[in-house]
Order: sequence, then structure tokens, then C-alpha cells
Amino acid sequence: MNITTEGIRKQNLAVDDADAIEHLLRTSRVGYLGLVDGDEPYVVPLNFIWHREAIYVHGAQYGRKASLMSQSPKAAFTIAHEIGTITHPVPAKTDTAYLTAMVFGRISMVEDLNEATSALEAMLCKYVPGYYDSPLHSGHVQSYVSGAGSHVAVYRLQPERITAKENPEDMSVMFYPGRTRTADVQRGRR
Repeated sequence: MNITTEGIRKQNLAVDDADAIEHLLRTSRVGYLGLVDGDEPYVVPLNFIWHREAIYVHGAQYGRKASLMSQSPKAAFTIAHEIGTITHPVPAKTDTAYLTAMVFGRISMVEDLNEATSALEAMLCKYVPGYYDSPLHSGHVQSYVSGAGSHVAVYRLQPERITAKENPEDMSVMFYPGRTRTADVQRGRR
């Protein structure tokens, strides 16, 4: 995993802990795939799996996303774990506790049926653990057609670099419903 803190403006929030980043990549349920569409970005939320040191997603073999990936393989994938809101008596200093990661690299369709099957099996284990009695069969992957009538493809985003940031939670200042600035001041919390 090529973790870098280059390009992160607030270096005090930069994360280079490979275990923390790996945990975020393994446990997050939704990520945002950013692609290049001419002179504008195109970002789509997706289920995904961090598998074999890469991001795997699936989708239609034809359509805007597939077309953009074939035109320009450059891609970014963002994952965010929002923990909650950090209170502060000064409104402009109210903040968010979070852990985020961005994976930059190149995305391509997985041509190898065994690799595609392995990635989809890992995805099923992530999203519906224990639901299926037997492993995914490659024949199912090969013949699967979406409800829109397009064959489903598996895509791999091979990371070139990963950046991550964290603003850790501090339970003494985390917002909860009913918490007010007035009450905090009266209790001497701020």
C-alpha cells in the first residue's frame, strides 16, 4: 500500500497508519468513484471491496461509467467514515470527526474470470456474510445480465497512491441531540 501525505494541506490531520487505512477500506460500505468526463468530473457512489490490495467494483459493461473508464483509466475512489459533529462555542469552529481515504490509480475491466469471481465472492461475503451456502460459481459471473439487459463486468482500481485524513472524536465535545451551548457554558464545559 503506497500511503503518502503529500498534497494534504493540514498535515496535522494526515494519516499514515496502514492498519487504520486498511480497516477503513475493508469495513466501509459505500465509496465514491471519480472519473474524468471531458472537462468535468463524474462521481458515482458504489458498493466495493478492498481485495488483493485493490478496489473492486461491478457494474454494467456498457453505459456512461464503463465508457468513461475505457476512455481514461485515471480514477480516484473516496471513502469516508463520519463519526459525528464536534461542538464549539464559536459557530465557525464547529467541526466534524471523521476518517477518510482517497485511492488514486488506474481502473480497468477485469478480464480474468477467476479474478472477477474471487472479487465478487469477497463482495458477497462483505455485504451478506453467511447468506449463501456455497461459494459463487464462475459460470454465474460469466452469464450474469443486469436488469437493464447489459452484462455485468468487474472493474479493478489498482492504487498508485493512497492519502488519508482523520479528525478524531473527543467525547467531551461531541454533539448529541439536546446538547446546547448555553448548557455547556453553565456546566463550565466551555
